[in-house]
Amino acid sequence: MQGPQPAPAPGVPYGPPQPVPGTYQGAENYGFQAQYMGFPGGPAVPPVQNQPVMHGGTIWMPVPPSIPNCPPGLEYLTQIDQILIHQQIELLEILTGFETNNKYELKNALGQRVYFAAEDTDCCTRMFCGPSRSFTLRIIDNLGREVITLQRPLRCSSCCFPCCLQEMEVQAPPGTTVGYVVQNWHPCLPKFTIQDEKGMDILKITGPCVVCSCCEDVNFEVKSVDETCTVGRISKHWTGFVKEAFTDADNFGIAFPMDLDVKMKAVMIGACFLIDFMFFEHGADRKQQSGVW
Repeated sequence: MQGPQPAPAPGVPYGPPQPVPGTYQGAENYGFQAQYMGFPGGPAVPPVQNQPVMHGGTIWMPVPPSIPNCPPGLEYLTQIDQILIHQQIELLEILTGFETNNKYELKNALGQRVYFAAEDTDCCTRMFCGPSRSFTLRIIDNLGREVITLQRPLRCSSCCFPCCLQEMEVQAPPGTTVGYVVQNWHPCLPKFTIQDEKGMDILKITGPCVVCSCCEDVNFEVKSVDETCTVGRISKHWTGFVKEAFTDADNFGIAFPMDLDVKMKAVMIGACFLIDFMFFEHGADRKQQSGVW
């Protein structure tokens, strides 16, 4: 008679294992593919043992184990291939038209909160520079650590000034640059380049000719450097007429390959916030200036 059989090993609840981040060398090895393919025999991410945590009515994503060569706090990104970003509605803005610091929740596909992001900008900059303002955006994990810092300098947004286009620096952890989002000059299309910490081009982003979120989503395609292969997408989701007309609270979705380096995933998050300020904060700013609320 056979003895008891061993129990099967627990699986990874958020997708297949991926290579350990931080091992890529150069743009050609950043590991993105149009469709995810497994890596049999490669180093595996240990399964997440913790259960989701409920705090203040919000379900948090379980804290993944630490991974060698991965910036602290970016371990969450090894387990997901998409991020949902929900901007919080500010009652003070609706009632007074006074622009406050933007705040966002970043969630995984299961609706569990991964990060919380908060803008850190002074009052005068918000009021006089509007959506073109420079800002620092701090992204906090569920342990309260600032794991990503986004810094946008004051730059011109007009295609008439190709020498002074938009740029954003992404740091993870704060003080350590992992990449940049750089606007590329084009007469009619919104185009950006995602770069690593050395300024090497890694990915390209191309938006539609007319960026208008009227009753439909607006998609920015993320492509390979030669723009022959689509590897991801940044989408501004239509949130309904009332919310779109009377608030500047936007919802975004970011899709990227599971095996993309976590540093480049962090830079794509930065690109999403830059796109938000450049193209989707203007409607609320015009209403604020005209006094229509």
